[in-house]
Amino acid sequence: MRYLTLLSFLLLLACSPDTEPTAEVVVEETSTPHAERIAAATERLGTSAPAQQVLRAINAMGGLEAWYGNGALYYHFNYRPLDGSTPRDTYITNDYLRSRAVHQLASDTTVRYGYDGTDAWSADGEKVEGMSPRFWALTPYYFVGLPFVLADEGINFEAMPAADLDGTTYDMVRVTYAQGTGDASEDYYVLYLHPETGQLDALRYVVSYPGFFPDGGSTPEKLMVLTGKTKVDGLSLPTGYTTYMWNDGEVSEPVTEIEVTDYAFRSLADDFFDRPADAQVYNDLPDSE
Repeated sequence: MRYLTLLSFLLLLACSPDTEPTAEVVVEETSTPHAERIAAATERLGTSAPAQQVLRAINAMGGLEAWYGNGALYYHFNYRPLDGSTPRDTYITNDYLRSRAVHQLASDTTVRYGYDGTDAWSADGEKVEGMSPRFWALTPYYFVGLPFVLADEGINFEAMPAADLDGTTYDMVRVTYAQGTGDASEDYYVLYLHPETGQLDALRYVVSYPGFFPDGGSTPEKLMVLTGKTKVDGLSLPTGYTTYMWNDGEVSEPVTEIEVTDYAFRSLADDFFDRPADAQVYNDLPDSE
C-alpha cells in the first residue's frame, strides 16, 4: 500500500498558508503496477495448506507489494567459508522483477559481473576466483529473497512434520521445483516457519547445479540459520546466516558465515542491468568452460 503523503501536505499548505495543518490527508492508490502479478501469485499460494503457510511468511515479512514495488535491491553480501577456501564478498544489485543481477567486488568495485536475465557475464572477460558468474550471480539473490521468491511459478510445496530448532517447534514446508524451472530444478529447500510470527527463521537446502553435478546428484544437505533481520522499507530482510552441515537429521559443524549489510532500494535506469558490450558471456556450465 502506498500513500501520496507529500502531495497531500503540499496541497494543504497551498490552501491554508497561515494555518498549520491539523491532520494528514491520505490518498490511497486503488491499484498497483504489479497487481496482476501479485494476484496470480496469491492465487497459486492459496491452493494448499503448505502454500498458504508460505504466503503467510511472505506477508509476515512485508508482503509482495513492498517486495515488487520498492525498486532494485542493493546490499553487501560477504560469504566466508570456514575451511579457508575463497570468500565471495560483493556489493550486489538485484532486479527481482526480471531476475537480473550486477555484482561488484568489495575489494575492487571496478570488477563487475552479473546476469542480465539471459546471459551471465564478466565485464573484464575473466571469471573471479571462486565464483562462476552463471551460478553465483543469482545465488545470493535467492537466499536474500526468501520467502518472497517462492511466489514465482513452477514451485511445489509439501507439508512436513513440525521440527525443533533452538528451543522452538517450527512449522515445516518442503519446497521443490517443476522440471525445467531455473538452472537447477533438482534443488530443494525445507523452510522453518515460526509458529507465532510466521516468519522464515532457517532453512535446509541442497545444491544440484548441473555444472557441478553433470551426472546428477547434489551437495549434502545443509542447515542455514538466519542470525538476524532488519527492516528495509517495510520488508524484513536477513542481516546474516550461519550454515551448518546436516547429518542424519542433526546439526553438525558450521561451514560458512555470511553477513548482509548496506541494504537500500534504488530506482535505476533499466540499462543498468544490461550486459556490457565487450563483456565475456559465461552461459556454458562450469564443467565445460
